[in-house]
Amino acid sequence: MSTSPLTCCINPSILSADFVNLEAELARISNADAVHVDVMDNHFVPNLTIGLPVVQRIQRVSPVPLDVHLMIADADRWAPLYAEAGLDSVTFHVEAAVAPIKLAREIRTRGSKAGMALRPATPVEPYLDMLPELDMLLLMTVEPGFGGQAFLDVILPKIRRAREAVDGSGVGVGIQVDGGITEETILRAAEAGANIFVAGSAVYGNPSPAAAIDSLRRSGQLALVPRNTPNLQKA
Repeated sequence: MSTSPLTCCINPSILSADFVNLEAELARISNADAVHVDVMDNHFVPNLTIGLPVVQRIQRVSPVPLDVHLMIADADRWAPLYAEAGLDSVTFHVEAAVAPIKLAREIRTRGSKAGMALRPATPVEPYLDMLPELDMLLLMTVEPGFGGQAFLDVILPKIRRAREAVDGSGVGVGIQVDGGITEETILRAAEAGANIFVAGSAVYGNPSPAAAIDSLRRSGQLALVPRNTPNLQKA
């Protein structure tokens, strides 16, 4: 069983930032654990954002590591190229991967942490045997493609099942949630077992993004305290 205490990590999404002043926007979140960069191709999701050259430029000026989320088709082809760019973490969607185990291994071989994302309707159970191949499991709490959507509470049982599997496996896989994270919803997601939170509007919609990050981190960590305290956990 996994006994290591969980740490709450806040990864702001630049999807809610001002792209015209992106370097300045990155400087405003220097206290974040990582910056979440959404890559969309208008095929896997109905939206188009940025590609590898822009991601590489962001990496050069970012004060924190890059957590890149590939919402793109043909992940088997493209994800290794992002890993080769020296990014801290590369997450692909299992729905867009032909050989997810092979892909996760290729990402790790190229020096990045391997993350795997699931759409809200994709069940987690078929992929639990893959946990040793991953560094992070991203459970979408909105339909991928656009920021500003409301948190889907229907995903909470899925988060709980994933946390039980991770704890039971003994592997150090982080559980990330992305979509609709606020001061309120982070409590429910953390109580369910998530420990890495992508927040866009809740950070960049605040006059002080750095203060918003600190506040979200405190809230999330407090919600994780019962899980981190053995005598308060269920037998």
